[in-house]
Amino acid sequence: MTAPFFIVSSGRSGTAMLQKALSALPDVETHHEYMVQITQPLAVKRYLGLIGAEEARRVLSRTHGAAIHYSEREHWGDSSNKLSWLIPDLAGLFADARFVHLVRDGRKVAGSYFHKLGAECYDDRSTAILAAHLADAEVPAPPPEKKYWWPQPRRGSSDAAAFRRYGQFERICWHWAEINRVVMDELGRLPPERSMFVRLEDLCESPKALRGLYDFLNLPCPADAFAAFNRPHNVNKPQDRLLDGAQRNAFETIAGAMQARLGYAERPEYVVNY
Repeated sequence: MTAPFFIVSSGRSGTAMLQKALSALPDVETHHEYMVQITQPLAVKRYLGLIGAEEARRVLSRTHGAAIHYSEREHWGDSSNKLSWLIPDLAGLFADARFVHLVRDGRKVAGSYFHKLGAECYDDRSTAILAAHLADAEVPAPPPEKKYWWPQPRRGSSDAAAFRRYGQFERICWHWAEINRVVMDELGRLPPERSMFVRLEDLCESPKALRGLYDFLNLPCPADAFAAFNRPHNVNKPQDRLLDGAQRNAFETIAGAMQARLGYAERPEYVVNY
């Protein structure tokens, strides 16, 4: 019987790297954002309460459930930030599934989204189109493209008014803080043996941390696994830059509390070398 696992994160945190590393094992089938054009709109609708558990589980059963059922490998995984909003549904459908909460310094995540994926992540036009649909069901929903379906605060929530004033970078900061909050809250409701918290930086710096991840997933850790984590993956623009002063201030205001909660408050921002 195939054992499922799910890597949940904010995105831009090593999910593609981890998928590639785990897929190298002979008994593992791993995907990066499996069925994304289905799961991304599903995740947003679930987060905003537009659909309930029954509908979410029906869709996940038809996609992830079917894939796991027909997999010929001992382990099946999906490494996807979209699943971060669907943890209760995945946990309910797959009682033996394990979850890895993969995090990265939020300054690096926000900068990566903004500079490398800006055309498909919280751009002004796509955000406004989804906002109009959410405000009025008579306005047609956007197509299931990545650029449209990014979560926004629930109507009436304490951060809804501020979000409407945000620019693209600030919306990305909000996303990073909120998605990690949701992941921690939802995984905290599961038995502790079903989830693991790990920082990308630790996987890149500590062979012991990397072995601990493989052990948690009941997988053998290859001798060359650590070397693979010291090479950036899923890079469409091989460049890195530090946040400027205005971006640092915006990040600290919106996401500083989460940065501290995840253990990054005292860490200097670093530059990725390609």
